[in-house]
Amino acid sequence: MEQSRNRHSHSRNKYSFNESIYKFILYLRPYYVWLVLAVIFAVGGTICSIIGPNKIGEITNIIEAGVLGGTGIDLAEIVKIGILLIILYGVSALLSFLQGYIMTDVVQRSTKRMRTDIYAKINRLPLSYYDSHTFGDTLSRVTNDVDTIGLSFNQATVMLISGVTLVLGALVMMFITAWQLALVALICIPIGSGLMSLILKFSQKYFTSQQQQIGDINGIVEESYSGHNVVTAFNAKQKMQDKFQNTNNKLFKSQYKSQFVSGIMMPIMQFVGNLGYVVVCIVGGVLYLNGHIQIGAIISFIIYIKLFTQPLATIAQSVSSMQSVAAASGRVFEFLEEKEMPQETPRLYLDNVKGDVKFENVEFGYSDDKMIIKGFNAHALPGQKIALVAPTGAGKTTLVNLLMKFYDINSGDIKIDDVSIKDLSRENVHKLFGMVLQDTWQFEGSIYDNIAFNTPNATNDDVVNACKKVGLDHYIRTLPHGYDTVLDDTVSLSAGQKQLLTIARAMVHNAPLLILDEATSSVDTRTEIIIANAMDELSKGKTSFVIAHRLSTIKNADQIWVMEDGKVAESGTHDELLKLNGRYAELYNSQF
Repeated sequence: MEQSRNRHSHSRNKYSFNESIYKFILYLRPYYVWLVLAVIFAVGGTICSIIGPNKIGEITNIIEAGVLGGTGIDLAEIVKIGILLIILYGVSALLSFLQGYIMTDVVQRSTKRMRTDIYAKINRLPLSYYDSHTFGDTLSRVTNDVDTIGLSFNQATVMLISGVTLVLGALVMMFITAWQLALVALICIPIGSGLMSLILKFSQKYFTSQQQQIGDINGIVEESYSGHNVVTAFNAKQKMQDKFQNTNNKLFKSQYKSQFVSGIMMPIMQFVGNLGYVVVCIVGGVLYLNGHIQIGAIISFIIYIKLFTQPLATIAQSVSSMQSVAAASGRVFEFLEEKEMPQETPRLYLDNVKGDVKFENVEFGYSDDKMIIKGFNAHALPGQKIALVAPTGAGKTTLVNLLMKFYDINSGDIKIDDVSIKDLSRENVHKLFGMVLQDTWQFEGSIYDNIAFNTPNATNDDVVNACKKVGLDHYIRTLPHGYDTVLDDTVSLSAGQKQLLTIARAMVHNAPLLILDEATSSVDTRTEIIIANAMDELSKGKTSFVIAHRLSTIKNADQIWVMEDGKVAESGTHDELLKLNGRYAELYNSQF
């Protein structure tokens, strides 16, 4: 891009813990039935396990009555209760398994859907978003944040549902078993809840910072890797290392503080639980000696105390996991709610285009306070080769982006065959153009697939002929698998060969309009001549727009538009502009 736009690695998470969790719960709406079923199974399994200690107390009372009363122990009744316990615990295990299976299925389906939504969102975002966000941060939201949601939510939900049900169920059974001891045990609740709320409030900011710093780390790694040659050539390894280390230290501090603070929950809950044991043992002993409760009630109650206090620690751990879910989901929903490209209502569809292109008083700026294109007026006739010439930053690439409808113009109009591109869909406009950019792009696949990319009607002859025209066919045939050679780390193409491949791709695409943005900037003079000849053949019958700093490549252009201050300052053929002895002549003479 000609204009410098501010790029930032991330925006601060604008959602609080409650807002992030609320949005995530709404996102799970398609799975509400399964979630309710999981809750029912969790509650059912917990209830079965809660009944057990009461039956153990009954067995204790039977043994006590038999021993102290001298009547003998009623083994038949003990066996009967024992079988009931086996059934209860078996049903509890089965329901817990079903709950875990459902939750795993729901979490995996929801994270799969979330990745799909994010990828679809990427294609709906305007280019201006990518001008201001690093690729690494966006990648982090797709991978790390979604993975964090999946892992933490599954773990947290299972523990939270089971824990809350167990706490409430144990509390009810404690009152049924010995209400006096239950009242004493209730002192654990305000202490544990108060401490947990305080820790939660204090630690959430560290979880949020942790997810943001991970996005920063990914951004730095992505920049360092993609620009490794530049970093090495400028001896900037230490500088990038320092930048990485600085962000890594911030991530370390955020992770350390978040894990440390949340880790305090477990020992605090254990302390509260042990305090409950002590109080119950003392008060229970006094009540037993005074004849107010049986020994079996104390045994049951001690088990219930364990069932009551142990989930408090589990709940604390699940709340810690939910903090990670909140921080990650906040970043994901922040991305999903980014402003998209305006919805289109195309009224027309263009096909069989002649190639008549008009710019009518076009105005555009990346920000309202700084316009790049100002009252731009020009006309390209069908089949003409138009060269755009201007100093760096004058708006050449911006003009092409407007023509391709990558950005929407502020005012004015662009017409193709007297049809405004405002009346056409973006996909329709894109289909009309073949494009070769300065930055080459290949994906991991065969050379053939790379050249025939998204051109389903391309034949093998089309691909081979295109490669012959750009002088790439001989090299490809020297490779072990020819056109079936997979482009990966084992196949090294030079910068020029990569450019030739992208030009061949444009040839195969065979669109009626053509854009070449510094297409020969990465090749030598000999290859440049080969490409220029191939481009001349490719351009026959097509309206083409060529952006070039090397003016030798555009001498044969039908029209040269010299841009200055967002407008056409001069236009004409190469010879006409030299005779004019204006801005173009100045640029040309400076090169030759």
